[in-house]
Amino acid sequence: MDLKEQLISSRPVYDGKIINVHVDRLRVADGREFDREVVSHSGAVAIVAMPDPDTVFLVRQYRHPVEQVLLEIPAGGINQGEVPDECANRELMEEINYRADSLKYLFSAYVAPGYSSELIHLYLATDLHKEARDKDEDENLLVERVPLKDAIRMITEGKIIDAKSICGLLYVQADARR
Repeated sequence: MDLKEQLISSRPVYDGKIINVHVDRLRVADGREFDREVVSHSGAVAIVAMPDPDTVFLVRQYRHPVEQVLLEIPAGGINQGEVPDECANRELMEEINYRADSLKYLFSAYVAPGYSSELIHLYLATDLHKEARDKDEDENLLVERVPLKDAIRMITEGKIIDAKSICGLLYVQADARR
């Protein structure tokens, strides 16, 4: 069975700074046609930043689309021409004012492939060193240092509900048990 969908046409709906939206007309093997709304995104990184083997840095920030303050691992979008490793180092500095001597790639995952092309790259940052830096104009967050076991408990209690954070924290916990 051929599951590939053939692109017939694409109509731009919105071109923005972070995302672009278009409606694609597609055809499947049996001839049926339909539209799919697609959000194009340049990708992102997320970092499990561990100042020691038992502690993680989390950031608490308001997320307008869900109208909630969320507790998350540091993360951010990849700029045009930037590679994920560089982005991860930049985001650590921007969000928690730390630089990592050790940055280990963990995995990449599509965030919501049913409608978005966003691919997020997760990293583990260790050997962290504090560096002074001015906050970015659009950064409005609180940095928290949390025991890893407490962060895992917060996932099971529904206090950490951000998918990238859940995946990154559980991955690091599982990897530590090996």
